[in-house]
Amino acid sequence: MKVDTDILVVDDEQVIRDAVTKICTAEGFRVAAAADAESAVALLEKQTFGLILCDIMMPNMDGFAFLKIALQKAPETPVIMATGFSTVENAVQSLTVGAADYIPKPFTFDELKSAIQRGFRYRLIREELAGIASGTTRDGTLVVPCPPRYRRLGHTSWVCLESDGTATVGVTHLFVRTIEQLIGVETVSLDGEIIQGTACAQIQTLDGLLHPVLSPISGRVVEVNTELKSFPAIIEKDPYFTGWLYHAIPTDVEYEIARLQPCGSDPLT
Repeated sequence: MKVDTDILVVDDEQVIRDAVTKICTAEGFRVAAAADAESAVALLEKQTFGLILCDIMMPNMDGFAFLKIALQKAPETPVIMATGFSTVENAVQSLTVGAADYIPKPFTFDELKSAIQRGFRYRLIREELAGIASGTTRDGTLVVPCPPRYRRLGHTSWVCLESDGTATVGVTHLFVRTIEQLIGVETVSLDGEIIQGTACAQIQTLDGLLHPVLSPISGRVVEVNTELKSFPAIIEKDPYFTGWLYHAIPTDVEYEIARLQPCGSDPLT
């Protein structure tokens, strides 16, 4: 779908707007900027955008209120939420209410670049799937559904509660498809802690970028999938079974599971 402008940056800090605009323009993107959510809504009335990067903490109308409006006015446009008040609640709420991704401030050039790359791939995948009823994309890749009994954090990661009280954690097929040429996976160590809404692993791609995987739950890791070190591609081939990341003992499972979404609650999953 042709868009008027590639990226809309919404942030009340001019230094952030200027920095993101400079970086994205240097990467060849057409960028528009808004100093507040109200101005951004006005732009949505007049233009179409390929991607939106929006701050959460803004005066008058905050990022969550803007996200709700953006999802109504431009549902095809992915929104990446960002904030300097980086909390677990912000990350989880962002992904639960419909953001395509979440990036904490301050972010580096590479962190911004990887998030934008995933955002545009996410849009492309949505467009491909919207017009295809057969369950395959134009490149012939099968859409792998997340098992119904799993719960997910946005479209990033999933968790499955096992009968022995442990939880299996992994990456969604959609998240894997938003990155290209996966070459490695960095995981936490055995007995390490993972925290809901924060990075529990990073996926490395051939272009040198690292893509953080936000954990769907908190807990202590009791087993790491050692196959990932030698065969990282199993995440792409079988993300919901042999491509799992961790087995963990959850620390607050009832509270955290309630904040997640059931797999199958969105056509993309």
